[in-house]
Amino acid sequence: MPSLLRILSKREIVADDPPRKAENLPWTGPDAHQHPGLPGEGERTETMREAVAGGPEAGEWNNGWTWLRRFWGLVLTATLLGLGTLAYLGPPPQEASLEANRDATPRPPSDAASDAPAAIVAAAQAAPAPPAATLTDLQDPASQQSQGPSGPIPPPDPQMLEATRLGALPRVAPDGRTSIRAYGRAFPRAEKRPRIAIVVGGLGLNAALSDEAIRRLPPTTGLAFSPYAQNLQPLLNRARARGMEALVALPLEPAGYPSNDPGPRALLTTLPAAENAERLRWVLTRLQGYVGAVGALGGMRGERFAQAPELLAGVQDVLRDRGLLYLDPRPEATNGNRAWGRTADVVIDEPATREGVERRLQELERVAKEWGSALGVAGDASPVLLDRITSWATGLEQRGIVLAPVTAILRRPEIPQKESAAR
Repeated sequence: MPSLLRILSKREIVADDPPRKAENLPWTGPDAHQHPGLPGEGERTETMREAVAGGPEAGEWNNGWTWLRRFWGLVLTATLLGLGTLAYLGPPPQEASLEANRDATPRPPSDAASDAPAAIVAAAQAAPAPPAATLTDLQDPASQQSQGPSGPIPPPDPQMLEATRLGALPRVAPDGRTSIRAYGRAFPRAEKRPRIAIVVGGLGLNAALSDEAIRRLPPTTGLAFSPYAQNLQPLLNRARARGMEALVALPLEPAGYPSNDPGPRALLTTLPAAENAERLRWVLTRLQGYVGAVGALGGMRGERFAQAPELLAGVQDVLRDRGLLYLDPRPEATNGNRAWGRTADVVIDEPATREGVERRLQELERVAKEWGSALGVAGDASPVLLDRITSWATGLEQRGIVLAPVTAILRRPEIPQKESAAR
C-alpha cells in the first residue's frame, strides 16, 4: 500500500502543471523524509475530491457524464412515447394478422388474384351459382367430341367460374357444361387407330422456353402450367389459338420431401385438411380455361401424398365436382381414379437425354398398339425434349398411330356404387 501511494503521488506530481497548493503541505506518510514537499495521504484524498468537483480534468469528466445522461434520457423518452402510441392504436385486426402470416412464405404470384382478366372475374361474380354437380351430371367427355377438325380453344366462360377472394375457381356451368368439354380439343369420335396423348409440364416459369413449346409441339399436346408462374395470360392465349389443352400442375408432397420441395403452396401429408383444401383452391385459381390438373410439378410426382389414399381421393373429389380431370403421373399407381382422368403409362423425360426420350417414346408406341391408347407425361419442357417429340411425331401416322388430346383418352371415375348413389 505505501508503494501504491508513492506511485499515485508521483502521477499526481507529473499530471499537475502548474503545481497545486497542496504541494506546500507537510507529507505525513511513512516516507515523509524522502518527499518533504508532497502532501500527506489525507490531504491527497481531499485533493482528488476537489479535482472531481472542479478541476480541469473533472470538468471534462462531468461533461461526458452529463451528455451520457442526456442521451439515455432521450432514448427512454422515445421508448415511452412509442409504447404510448402503440397502446393508443391498439392491436391489428385478427383477420389481417392471419392473412399476413399466411402470406409470409415466399411465393411468386399474389395470394389475392390470379392472371384472369378483370372482366372475366367481374362476370364470374355476377354469374348465378349452379347446383352441386353429381356423377351423372358430368357426361362422358368423349361423347361431346367433334367429328370435324379442331380449332382454337375458346376463352374462359364466366358462367363456368366462381369468384373467390383467391381468384376465379372453375365450376360446372348452370347448364351442366364442364371445363373438360368446354376447353377440350375436338377429336373425331370415329377414329379407330391407336391413340397417344402427351402432356408436357413446367410451362410458365421460363417464358422463352414455354413460347417455344407452344410453337413447336404438336397441337394435340397438353401443356401443364406451374401454379408459381407469373403473367401466364399471354402464354395461355397463344396455346388456345393453336388448340392446345391447358392443365395446372399440382404441387403434391413428393418422395424425398423436404429435400425435394414442391414450393410454399404444396399439399402435404402433415397439414390439416382445411389448410390443404385452401392450398388446392389457391392452385386452381392460378389460371382459367383449363381442362384439369396433373399431380406432378417438374420431376416431383406427389408419391408421398398419394400414399395417403384419403388425401388423394379428397383432391380428386374436388376436381370432379368442379368439372375438371385429373392425371396421375405415376405409371405404377394403383389408386383408383375418382375423377375423369387417366394414369400415365410412360414418363417420357426419365432420363431427360436424347437417347432416353427416344426410348420412352418407342415404349409409348408399344403400349398404344397393345391397349389402344397411351398417355405419356414429361415433367419439364427442355430443348432436347421438344426436339425429340417434334421429330418423333412427324412419322407417327405412317406407323399406324394417331396423336390425340388427353381429353380423348379419359377413363370414367371409379367410385364405389354406394358412394356414387349418395352423391
